[in-house]
Amino acid sequence: MQDNPLPIPFNRPFVTGQETAYMTEAMTNGPLSGDGPFTKRASALLTEIVGATSALLTTSCTHALEMSAILLDLQPGDEVILPSFTFCSTANAYALRGAIPVFVDCRPDTLNIDERLIEAAITERTKAIVVVHYAGVACEMDAIGDLARRHGLVVIEDNAHGLGGFYHGQPLGSIGAMATQSFHETKNVHCGEGGALVFGDAEFHDRAEIIREKGTNRGQFFRGMVDKYRWIDVGSSYLPSDLLAAFLCAQLEEFKEIQAQRMAVWNHYHAELAGWAREQGVTQPTVPADRVHPAHLYYLLLPDLDNRQAMLAHLKERGVQATFHYQPLHSAPAGVQYGRAPEEGCPVTDATADRLLRLPLFAGLRPEELTRITEAVLEFRVR
Repeated sequence: MQDNPLPIPFNRPFVTGQETAYMTEAMTNGPLSGDGPFTKRASALLTEIVGATSALLTTSCTHALEMSAILLDLQPGDEVILPSFTFCSTANAYALRGAIPVFVDCRPDTLNIDERLIEAAITERTKAIVVVHYAGVACEMDAIGDLARRHGLVVIEDNAHGLGGFYHGQPLGSIGAMATQSFHETKNVHCGEGGALVFGDAEFHDRAEIIREKGTNRGQFFRGMVDKYRWIDVGSSYLPSDLLAAFLCAQLEEFKEIQAQRMAVWNHYHAELAGWAREQGVTQPTVPADRVHPAHLYYLLLPDLDNRQAMLAHLKERGVQATFHYQPLHSAPAGVQYGRAPEEGCPVTDATADRLLRLPLFAGLRPEELTRITEAVLEFRVR
């Protein structure tokens, strides 16, 4: 072992080896703009993995969320229920349409939106419930679906973490009316920056295609369904280049291998750190028996903020780049301005944000790196 080994990054974007060949093929044959052969191929691969009715690639998961907000026909003052413990894009998409993000606390076990608190947040202005499958562990979708049906609400899955996960045998991303995917470089499969909107309910697809193409029926024109394309609806430029789709194809084709590598790392952490976690009062991830997670991330919940910060510093000194995660949206400046939270706030979210630490997890993590990370964690003692 070197005296000063190289630091281990939190993430190292994985490449299969086929990305360059596919991008070269796209550049050689064209077109370079979206909806070329690789866009169609990647969409088909994604639809198969998710088990959805259809999928549209987008330039980011954020843009897919924005498309879902347009599809809901939100008006100023309408409300959308979502967790406080998520990335700001989940709330931004609906706030941009003038809707009010209504924040709900998370469960202390899975860190997902607490389905027991959702009904109290529903009003006559509520239009949708957005769930985020944190770490790829499914939310309580049966209970949430029942709530949505009783109140006439649309369920949208922010599935940025969940590609490859299952709830009661059903793939995440195929349960709600719509689901958004992320292909950011930190995700299980990626194209640097990218996303998708996938549909469990086919009724949204045709309009979504128009919204994604700047509000025009360009797609229908190229399929010979109309003699010219026109401005039909509101929309924006949410369609990625076929170059990005070519990169993504290489990743999606190797999805099973990528998942196997990530799962091996996740399982190693979970087994090797179990005894240490019990002794130190540290909580490991909770995965209910009726769910399958996709090894998107591995986190530890330290007893408090001071210990979390101390462990981050400890790992950094040993050349391991760990990090924290989401900061509560309900108390963020924009959350206070644009959203609404319960009078009692979201105390589980607050505590989770202070205590959570994520370890490096990516396909291609070398055995010696995994050993170094594990040994560094085991050296830490809670104060």
